[in-house]
Amino acid sequence: MADFTLVIGNKNYSSWSLRGWLMAKIAGIEFEEVVIPLDLPTTQAAIRKYSPSGRVPVLVHRGLAVWESLAIAEYLNDLKPEANLWPSSAAARAHARSLSTEMHAGFADLRANMPMNIRSSYPGRGMTPGVRNDIQRITSAWRDCRKRFSGGAKDDGFLLGSFCALDAMFAPVVTRLRTYAVPVDSDTDAYCNAVLGHPAMKEWIAAAKNEPWLIAEYEFK
Repeated sequence: MADFTLVIGNKNYSSWSLRGWLMAKIAGIEFEEVVIPLDLPTTQAAIRKYSPSGRVPVLVHRGLAVWESLAIAEYLNDLKPEANLWPSSAAARAHARSLSTEMHAGFADLRANMPMNIRSSYPGRGMTPGVRNDIQRITSAWRDCRKRFSGGAKDDGFLLGSFCALDAMFAPVVTRLRTYAVPVDSDTDAYCNAVLGHPAMKEWIAAAKNEPWLIAEYEFK
């Protein structure tokens, strides 16, 4: 039996679950996965068996519950520093944490108007002025990261070279850009392709496409 249990919501819709799950994959831990379908009468009670916040994801390790994706990243980084969830460079690490926190707290227009729905396609939907501003800020930050911190022997096309917690934080944005067919520049497109081509992302997307649950609020006509 694994020491870790990761409690998540629907893989098709739950952007925060994706972030926490990717953190666990980057850390290389073995974990039992518990999927709790969202937006059902039983959802809250089921989640609160594991998480005091009533939200997913939550990582349970030997009786200790760690909720919120960034807290999971920090906890796993403490346990598995060799996994390099955060970069070794102090400057890159500070930058990554700043951007991760900005993602955690911001971009409300993008979240509200372009909810994550991996298996669907809604070209052009949801592009409000606020969403456009959010996307411009995000893609500008991505280009800046690649310019300042990528390169070297371990550069696999991710924001800081190798796949890390910062990429996990922005992975749901990458899926949104594809779902809503948002036009992007060539550098952003290359980064999106790198994220979508990562083995962990491929695994998550395949599972999302095969889930039986639907949340009507996120299924547009």
